[in-house]
Amino acid sequence: MAVVPVKGLFEAHLTVSDLDRSIAFYRDVVGLELAHRVPRRHAAFFWLGQPGHTMLGLWSIHSSPMRMRLHIAFDVSLDSVIASVDRLRAVGITPLHGRGDGPIDEPVVISWMPAASVYFDDPDGHSLEYISMLSGQPHPEWGWISLSEWNTRTA
Repeated sequence: MAVVPVKGLFEAHLTVSDLDRSIAFYRDVVGLELAHRVPRRHAAFFWLGQPGHTMLGLWSIHSSPMRMRLHIAFDVSLDSVIASVDRLRAVGITPLHGRGDGPIDEPVVISWMPAASVYFDDPDGHSLEYISMLSGQPHPEWGWISLSEWNTRTA
């Protein structure tokens, strides 16, 4: 039994090398709402979806040599996952396979969940993902397959 029942994730944080560049990226490319900026702390906070429910914090690392590659997945509609491949390319961002298999031309399905997903990188190299859960039974034995293959197999 859990000590405290968890309802969901409220916030996650990333370190960035250029806060202004990252604010522009998460606001203008990802489409998040800037909730608050704290200049003296070199930080900015974005709402994900409805204000007051989920937040992403960005913290500038200034000239620190420390660098980490972290991952965050954004829950979006299936139509948005599908459209993201072309929309990312239109703004000069390469849609990627989640396993590190390089660029993709369509969403990939993580069959054990099952969920359709498209990965891409932010300006600091953090791994971002658009993901949408799919209806139907999971098929972990299928591994990672294209959405078109998933649709063919589950038709």
